[in-house]
Amino acid sequence: MATTRDFEGRWALVTGASSGIGAALARELARQGAKLVLTARRKDRMQALAAELAASGVETRIVTADLNDPAAPERIYDATEAAGLPVEILVNNAGLGQYGAFHQSQIEQECGMVRVNCEAVVRLSRLFVPRMVERRRGWVLVVASTASFQPVPYLATYAATKVFDRFFALGLAEEVAPYGVRVTALCPGTTESEFFEVAGASVFRGRKLQPAEDVARLALEALARGQRTLLPKRSNRLVAFAVRFLPVGLITRFVERAARPKTLPPPAAPAQPR
Repeated sequence: MATTRDFEGRWALVTGASSGIGAALARELARQGAKLVLTARRKDRMQALAAELAASGVETRIVTADLNDPAAPERIYDATEAAGLPVEILVNNAGLGQYGAFHQSQIEQECGMVRVNCEAVVRLSRLFVPRMVERRRGWVLVVASTASFQPVPYLATYAATKVFDRFFALGLAEEVAPYGVRVTALCPGTTESEFFEVAGASVFRGRKLQPAEDVARLALEALARGQRTLLPKRSNRLVAFAVRFLPVGLITRFVERAARPKTLPPPAAPAQPR
């Protein structure tokens, strides 16, 4: 039976490994005996995590890269697989979010989410998955979100990118299953991380955050057994199930009212027909 012990001795690449779910996934992979390649923008944080893992006897390397740069995935590949280091576990975790009214946002912030959350996932997967197919073994974890199950006003682009991630993972999973490669879409809900502060999205924070360590453990267990989609929080599983039976317009209006920025003026009354 497939378990997380199958990760023992194998190289895992974790993007966005400097904090939050990424760092938790790296620690959990190390606990299961994997060797780690950490990549993120913040070199100091990766060095601290690498030192922590090395102190426990875990072989660790770091690759500083900003996935907002389309050339970054190739540099990561050149530093690992192309250099003779076989990456058998790919964790596409890096992601950006930005809360606010779309018509008031900075276009580079919106496009940056598409580049990091979507384009980088595709580029990295296209680089590493062919080698997994050749070896007839591999694992790919794509971090999506519970935001991928319905439109989310004021996180419109972010939610749309996570729909892409979830569907990309599901389609890829079916393609590569005959080659022994397993793909899981992880859809966390509100989790203990820096996301809400960095994205300015505290309105979505909620009262009870799931520990990142729990999300990481459940995610890797699902990946090991080949589960295609994981919502690690029970309440989110219930919501994701319920929204399948409700009108999308109704859900979207409800979320808009709950999430509307306090600085945004109320919508104007619709014009009356003449």
